[in-house]
Amino acid sequence: MARTADKAAAEKVLVRAEAKWVRHSARKARVVLEHIRGRSVPEARTILAFTQRAAATEIEKVLRSAVANAEANHGLIGDELVIAQAYANEGPTLKRWRPRARGRVNRIFKRTCHITIVLGEDPKADLRPRRRAAQPAQAQTPAPAAAGDAAPAEEKPKRKSASKKKEGAAA
Repeated sequence: MARTADKAAAEKVLVRAEAKWVRHSARKARVVLEHIRGRSVPEARTILAFTQRAAATEIEKVLRSAVANAEANHGLIGDELVIAQAYANEGPTLKRWRPRARGRVNRIFKRTCHITIVLGEDPKADLRPRRRAAQPAQAQTPAPAAAGDAAPAEEKPKRKSASKKKEGAAA
């Protein structure tokens, strides 16, 4: 029983991409990452494109890198992947000083973060029915009418003209 679980775990491919020392705070990056966690790659790209936070551009770069890793290294189709994990850890903080009045200083912390995105195959992909290619409609040509026939056997009724509601109310 344990061996079958190991095989299932081995078949599931996880692809990872990481951006280190990104000049955004981890707290601000986590806000954006919460929106895309668990979503499909095309949906996440759309969300990131319309997110106005500055961290969204950096996260989009990491997502593109993860998709490229999946396609190049594992032969997966990028649009069929799902964001399995997305997190931002704190990186080193740059400490700077700003002079203030009366010989004092204020500390400035320039925070960095490490953004990681892990892509996996969609678990619902096997359950979803595959779309079939649309079959071309076969046009049925009517049999040629004999010279003596006035009208074909099956004729569609003509469309009635639109009745004006105001005429009935005026009368």
